[in-house]
Amino acid sequence: MVKNVVIVGGGTAGWMTASYLRAAFEDRISVTLVESKNVPTIGVGEATFSTVRHFFAYLGLDEREWMPECQATYKLAIRFENWRNPGSHFYHPFERPRVVEGVSLADWWLHKRPSDRFDLDTSVISALCDAKSSPRSLGGALLARDVLEGGAQEPTGRSTLTEQNTQFPYAYHFDAAMLAQYLTKWATQRGVQHVLDDVKDIRVDERGWITNVLTKEHGEIAGDLFIDCTGFRGMLLNKTLGVPFQSYQDTLPNDSAVALRVPADMAARGISPYTTATAQEAGWIWTIPLFGRIGTGYVYARDYCSPEEAERTLRAHVGPAAEGLEANHIRMRIGRSERSWVNNCVAIGLSSGFVEPLESTGIFFIQNAVEQLTKHFPGGRNDDGLRASYNRQVAGVMDGVREFLVLHYYAAKRADNQYWKDTKNRPMPDSLAERIEQWKVKLPDSNTVFPRYHGFEPYSYTAMLLGLGGIETAPSPSLALLDDTAADAEFALVKAQAEAEVRRLPSQYEYFAHLKRLSPQERLAPLAA
Repeated sequence: MVKNVVIVGGGTAGWMTASYLRAAFEDRISVTLVESKNVPTIGVGEATFSTVRHFFAYLGLDEREWMPECQATYKLAIRFENWRNPGSHFYHPFERPRVVEGVSLADWWLHKRPSDRFDLDTSVISALCDAKSSPRSLGGALLARDVLEGGAQEPTGRSTLTEQNTQFPYAYHFDAAMLAQYLTKWATQRGVQHVLDDVKDIRVDERGWITNVLTKEHGEIAGDLFIDCTGFRGMLLNKTLGVPFQSYQDTLPNDSAVALRVPADMAARGISPYTTATAQEAGWIWTIPLFGRIGTGYVYARDYCSPEEAERTLRAHVGPAAEGLEANHIRMRIGRSERSWVNNCVAIGLSSGFVEPLESTGIFFIQNAVEQLTKHFPGGRNDDGLRASYNRQVAGVMDGVREFLVLHYYAAKRADNQYWKDTKNRPMPDSLAERIEQWKVKLPDSNTVFPRYHGFEPYSYTAMLLGLGGIETAPSPSLALLDDTAADAEFALVKAQAEAEVRRLPSQYEYFAHLKRLSPQERLAPLAA
């Protein structure tokens, strides 16, 4: 039986892993995390999507407790700017279209076209984004229960990614370094051993199994299971064990980023409840609003843009607030390790795999990996089967996200330079071209999206197809034979509910300013009904 787990590398991946394993197995295993003082966290403001609530619920963490400590804010959607054409925008919200007469409101929208904004016509959350609203009242009550079909249930107990309805009306933005610090305190108070030291060598036996890591000051640290959270370096899995890396660069060419941490007066600016992805000449710029600053960065392809050009573009996008700020240049490794678990080494986080953060999947990959590790935890026999099952699941998640991101570029109407023209001509992952042909005549459903679990439901594909505008989609001819009275009523109801919620709910800034003023005891009082 595995009794001693050694995690090499800290940051978000390392401390999420350590915390989750401690919550799952308590003191039945020993967990040691080794991290260097000299390796900073890459994150400059992290965005997530709504499944992340399961992680915090599993640990028993109340968001009113941890969010103020991490400058966290709510995220209701991603706002895509200039992907269709300059000046355009649309939302990919955490909200499924409703079903009317057995037909998705998205299909009714395609048939009736009540306006040119699919997102506003079918989604209450899109209106909340425009208004910079919080999804919770000052008393903590979530937005009206009849607004979201089956999606507004609070997270309860130790649910995991695939055990419950994954839809929820919001995710989070947070400072990644602050979250790592918060989880460090949480985990070490519960028995995780924290070693601050540099790893000088990885020792391997004749079978290719890791026996210990050699540190500069603490000597050898032995373990039964080693978890590689060393980021793009892949120190254990790739460098020591020689596991090949499968690049996604042929389909997703963006390989670099430059980032800034921008101080901002959020009281004057307001806190947008969404991540913004603004298309640029050779990629896109993210904007992540935290409580006291903005995290922003330009994700780009070096084949089309130099690091110097990218930094100039980012600073111009930010404006005068960027003056004097230090830029962080990052070279990204896009793709995944051929296998994320080999022998007694499991890679989690960037060492396992990464795609550009266009749909905020970095934290999701970590969360999925550590959940799957607890479900596949080795027991000393039949471990080959457990490893194979784990590797299939983790690879499927990453391959599915890759396919979804490729759709973003292929379906974008923008084609005003070579970069955007080339996005329409790159190789596609297997079966995506066939799926796109199906979606031209019938919007995505569970039978026509990537078949293995990867976090995104059919409605997300629909939101991107209808928002990006580069693929012509036709309404179902059968809708012309149905009574559309109920659909008209539902479009009107969406608009009325959106207006009512905007009037009722506070702004994001008001909500978090109120939360920060409360004492810790007041923050954790029962939520208002």
